[in-house]
Formats: sequence, C-alpha cells, structure tokens
Amino acid sequence: MQEWFATPPGRYLLAWEQAQFDQAVADVFGYHALQLGAAQVEGLRANRMPHRWLALDDPAHLAHAPQAVLLTDFAALPFAANSLDLVVLPHALELSPDPHATLREVERVLVPEGRVVICGLNPTSLWGMRQRRAHLYRRLGFGELFLPEGGEFIGYWRMRDWLRLLSFEVESGRFGVYRPSARSEAWLERSRWMDVAGERWWPIFGAAYFLVAVKRVRGMRLLSPEWRRASARATAPVPIAGKVHRQGRRADGE
Repeated sequence: MQEWFATPPGRYLLAWEQAQFDQAVADVFGYHALQLGAAQVEGLRANRMPHRWLALDDPAHLAHAPQAVLLTDFAALPFAANSLDLVVLPHALELSPDPHATLREVERVLVPEGRVVICGLNPTSLWGMRQRRAHLYRRLGFGELFLPEGGEFIGYWRMRDWLRLLSFEVESGRFGVYRPSARSEAWLERSRWMDVAGERWWPIFGAAYFLVAVKRVRGMRLLSPEWRRASARATAPVPIAGKVHRQGRRADGE
C-alpha cells in the first residue's frame, strides 16, 4: 500500500486512520509498544510509552519508513511472551500471507490486559464492491484495481470472531470513510457530506473499520491499589490483653 497511500483516496483513508489511532492510543499506558506494517500510518505517534518500535516484513518498504525499524517476520516476532503492552496493526493482517499466525503471535507477546488496535478495509463497502468488480474485469482482460492488489480483505465481523477465539475482548469498534470510490481529489471533496450521512444512515458500510481489543486471561484478577492496604491490615500486630493501653487504661480493664 506504500504508493497507493499517495493517491487522493489513499490520502483520504490515511487521514481518517491517523485520527483514529491518535485517539485510541493516547491513553494506553505501559512501557513497550509495537506497530506492525504500514509505515505511512504513525500508529504510535500519540502514545507516551518510553519504548516504541515499528516493524516491517519486507525490505522494499524500508525506504518509506520515517525512523529506524525492525525487519522481521510478523508470525515470529523477536519479543518474549507477555512483554508488550500495546500492538497496533494498520492493515498488517489483511496484507499478511498468514493472518491467523500473525494474530496468534500478537496474542503471545501481549501482556494480560494488553491492547491490540487493528484497522482494515471493509469488503462490504462501495470501495470493496469496486475492487471485486475490478478483479472480474481483469480476468476478462481489461480494467484496473482501485485498491492495492496484495492481500485479502478481512470482514469486520470475521475479525471479531478471530479475536474472540484468541480470548480477546473487543473494547470498541467503528466504521469510517464513506465517500465513493473516486480517484479524483475534486470528486472526493464534493462528496464530503457522505462522511456525516454515512455514519448516521449506513454505518456498517464504511470503506474502513477500526477495532480496539483487550487480551483477557482466564482465572487472572488484577490487583488494585487497595491490596496494599488490605495486606497491611492482615499483617498488622494483634494487641495482647494486658499489654496494650487504650485511653490510659490497660486492655484487661486495669
């Protein structure tokens, strides 16, 4: 998607996704965060964790990276189990040769209660319909794809099912990008009103979706700050009769 993001519809999609990531990760706290793929999307820009990495799986994409990156297989990340607090995936799953393995690896490296943030293209949208039609035309020997050729788009509800099977709990989800599949900047600007109308009248048919999910671990209960006070009470010395005075009197009544 590197070159496609430079086109008018690519810039339109990128602006929407960047706004979603900035809002979603701003208040996610921890120490270690990782972005997989799509260097044009600065998925961790608004996050304040001290250690943040961008990982790519193709050396050809290094030229588009704005910073130092990790070059790695997304299905075999160089991180220990339960070591990352946040992982963001802008289109990483739909462009992965094995999206199931990538998502399982994300689950492995996330700490319990860690968050994964995913954005993808919606196949049941005006953009998805145009892409399917373009694939048909190409089989007939003519036509041009509207969206990037690589990868397979994963539907919103299918993605939620994958997350649920890996014990993730979806915290929030939304659709966006409702303007028609036009290549012209002028046509996209003329249809700006569809962003407001689409969100109200046909929300599940946006060209992109955005999900935030939390890794849940069965049988684990997070301890709140109250546990320290409860622990202190449990280990406090027990008064012994005849040795502890209250209001100038001994506890045994003397």
